[in-house]
Amino acid sequence: MRIGLHTSGVKSLEAAALKAHELGANTFQIFSASPRMWRAGTPKPADVKSLRAARELFDLTPLVIHVNYLANLASIDPEIRAKSVASFRGELERAAIIGAEYLVLHPGSYKGQSLEQGIEAFVRGLAEAASGTSSGGVTVLLENTVGAGNQIGQRFEELRRIRDLAAGESELPIGYCFDTCHLFAAGFDVASESGLEQTLEAAERVLGMDMVKVIHANDSKGALGSRLDRHENIGGGKIGEAGFARILTHPALRDKPFILETPMEDDEAARRDLDALKRLSQAK
Repeated sequence: MRIGLHTSGVKSLEAAALKAHELGANTFQIFSASPRMWRAGTPKPADVKSLRAARELFDLTPLVIHVNYLANLASIDPEIRAKSVASFRGELERAAIIGAEYLVLHPGSYKGQSLEQGIEAFVRGLAEAASGTSSGGVTVLLENTVGAGNQIGQRFEELRRIRDLAAGESELPIGYCFDTCHLFAAGFDVASESGLEQTLEAAERVLGMDMVKVIHANDSKGALGSRLDRHENIGGGKIGEAGFARILTHPALRDKPFILETPMEDDEAARRDLDALKRLSQAK
């Protein structure tokens, strides 16, 4: 199985890959620039070359990039929208340069509009950002959300609607990323055997499980259906170790990369969560 975590690329892209390997991961996720700033530079060729060498040496695949937290392609605010489109275009370009397989994006907020208008605005933003650029083998993954406030993406139908509309607007490859905390907090009982089966059956029917390319493995501080987006360490939240054992060993999920985004104060905490995923993936 591919089990990994989000590592920091602040020092260098290579350092992020080496840290993932050091901690025991065989896949990883990074930000390609500061997640809380609009401006971003272009990766240096030497840094990209070192990253690719480290990935090949240690069999680190896939590489997932998470889009910065500021981008909201569904926004109707002209300034935020323009900045979001430019920012996402930069994310696409950097992901292609770096050689990432996937670029994870939150569908954003439809504040001030109807949900359908927000989805349409998001799709137009995607198409505008992708216009004139090459995906470079990168697939954009829409991440499910808890549905708090005006978030798009709590329901599978919303994610499917985006992908269907986007297919007519650009040639950008689009799939999905599931976050276990977001699923649980949105009301999908992935912690129980029957709830997990119902969730995956719905995902297969609406999205197609072959289009779910990455799983963000996060326990949930919030209760089922709480719409609280608060990640917890594996086994420390409401999904629990038994829930993760069922998730990790489910036949429909065994071939998906699992990437941690849990609270990690230090390397020891990161190793604990990685080891927990590995151990639970072998549960009978």
